[in-house]
Amino acid sequence: MSTLILSPSRPSTAPASPAPSAPVRPNLTGLTRPELAAALVAGGAVEPAKAKMRAGQLWGWMHHAGATDFGAMTNVSKDLRATLAERFSLERPEVVERQVSTDGARKWLIRMAPGIEVETVFIPGVGRAGALCVSSQVGCTLNCTFCHTGTQALVRNLTAAEIIAQVLAAKDDLGEWPSDKDDRQLSNVVFMGMGEPLYNIDNVAKAIDVISDGEGIALSRRRITVSTSGVVPELTKLGNATQAMLAISLHATNDALRDELVPLNKKYPIAELIAGIRAYPGLSNARRVTFEYVMLKGINDSPAEARALVQLMQGIPAKINLIPFNPWPGSPYACSSWGTIETFAAILNKAGYSSPIRTPRGRDILAACGQLKSESEKLRASARRQAERAALEGAIAG
Repeated sequence: MSTLILSPSRPSTAPASPAPSAPVRPNLTGLTRPELAAALVAGGAVEPAKAKMRAGQLWGWMHHAGATDFGAMTNVSKDLRATLAERFSLERPEVVERQVSTDGARKWLIRMAPGIEVETVFIPGVGRAGALCVSSQVGCTLNCTFCHTGTQALVRNLTAAEIIAQVLAAKDDLGEWPSDKDDRQLSNVVFMGMGEPLYNIDNVAKAIDVISDGEGIALSRRRITVSTSGVVPELTKLGNATQAMLAISLHATNDALRDELVPLNKKYPIAELIAGIRAYPGLSNARRVTFEYVMLKGINDSPAEARALVQLMQGIPAKINLIPFNPWPGSPYACSSWGTIETFAAILNKAGYSSPIRTPRGRDILAACGQLKSESEKLRASARRQAERAALEGAIAG
């Protein structure tokens, strides 16, 4: 939080020369293996012939042991550790805010750079143990009308290292080092945070390579899910490049309604989306696509909609996550009643589709599906305005 400081006026003088700033040391954390080896050579720390071996050593320390200090790398010579510390960094991004829900969900506001902040959420009891919901963009361009995150304008794509940094920050807070702990809580990663992952597919794919590396964070690709609103041309690339599980943010069974709820549908309508899903590499009964369907009262929750959804998915190995709508300030929608949701689920179940009703988690800290970022940004802006106003009033009174 910044505070406005006002100084008394004084005669103008020639500006003092700024003090020289220390050069920024490149951060090695989150680089892919080839990038890490190249950085060590470019920084003059190792010879090209030894770069792959040294990169492997550092890789284990960074992504398996969670090291943030070169001095901890006991199988690296003392001289090399000193050189690495002088020329590189293992610094984590700043965790600006940490919140814990009454239901155990955790939310972190992480600052990657000035003005570049994202929210990351850990949800216990999802998957084998718990799922981390990571962001792929700062803001979003899709403007889905039921999603609070969609009210944020897009700032930029996150780099692969910034995506990975969210995982590392969560593992730090959860005490998840080394990565092969038998009782680890973080068993799944889902790209369901801020942004559309397929509009940042190259960085998402690189991040998945790092997250799934068996000598590092070591999460199976089958425990990594990428959720898209339906950027159809990138579906095949996603499957081939990542082998990740696919989730589709669907929410409607006809183009007229989906055009309203998910404006991207105007570019890639439902028939085109379904064809792209059927062609997704590796799709099978063992690797089913997940359809996400937010339940909006009186909008998309009728039995007729449930039957239309069954028809739409015919022949696709799939399950349907029914998501009770999570309210946010100013939203035009309400959540379907529990009885309505159960009736909808029963129709899907009778047709042979698994349709779990997702229990809302982290609502009290605005960490639930579709709630990320906006509220914390509004609160921080309000706090800054209060601080600036107080400082201004104090300066005037003085």
